[in-house]
Amino acid sequence: MSASVIAAVLCAALLHAGWNILVKIHAASGVPTMLVVAGSGLLCALGLPFVAAPAPASWPFIAASAIVQTLYYTVLAATYRGGDLSHAYPLMRGCAPPLVALAGLFMGEHLSAHQWLALGLVCAGVLTIFLDASRTARAARRTTILALCTACVIATYTLIDGAGVRRSGAPAGYTMWIFVATAVLLLALSWRREGQALLAFARRRPGILLGGGAMSAGSYGIALWAMTTAPVALVAALRETSILFATAIAALVLRERLSPLRLLAVGLIAAGAAAMRLA
Repeated sequence: MSASVIAAVLCAALLHAGWNILVKIHAASGVPTMLVVAGSGLLCALGLPFVAAPAPASWPFIAASAIVQTLYYTVLAATYRGGDLSHAYPLMRGCAPPLVALAGLFMGEHLSAHQWLALGLVCAGVLTIFLDASRTARAARRTTILALCTACVIATYTLIDGAGVRRSGAPAGYTMWIFVATAVLLLALSWRREGQALLAFARRRPGILLGGGAMSAGSYGIALWAMTTAPVALVAALRETSILFATAIAALVLRERLSPLRLLAVGLIAAGAAAMRLA
């Protein structure tokens, strides 16, 4: 994996942590999550005329991804409503890469020993953060179950898009169509119940609509582009360094305490990122 790809994926990780923090701060309902999805869909729709259209072979993957990502945002909102960020985020983001790596073996991807080591270090780091959170946060069985379900959904759409973007011939167009389709589907399913609340929240917090939407679309778009040049499992694992950024933001903004165990996890993830560069 080249230095430029690693830098791009780390930028994607920072963007992902940013929009998740926005959603968590306003997690009393699912409306903030819907607003981020609507914002990303709107921005991507505006950009469609300026990018190449995906190849016909990728459209079934776009449809499948939109369905799975609609489920993802629904479960994510439920997870954040009832659980702490330090409990849910590491668990759902940390469990996804091993699932992707195992499933990637069935897609014909073969990882070297160094790459498996890098993957293992990153996963060990994010799961160590989860262990630390389970000792200090008000861990709930419901949050754990929902976070594990979210991890499975993340692994599913990562695999779908890893295969779809390679068939698209147009990573930017593929990404934008996913966000547009996901926004349309999610809003159609929830408009009758929460449409008025969404409009009211958008007027009060336009930054979440535009800023959160841009961070969400940019984060996943960069990751999908990286999947065209590097193994899906490695991109998925490196993207989970978003936990480092989320931890730092949580400490500075939410005033969460950084324990020695959490600092150990930071070291493991940094070592994993370095090992990917050397693999």
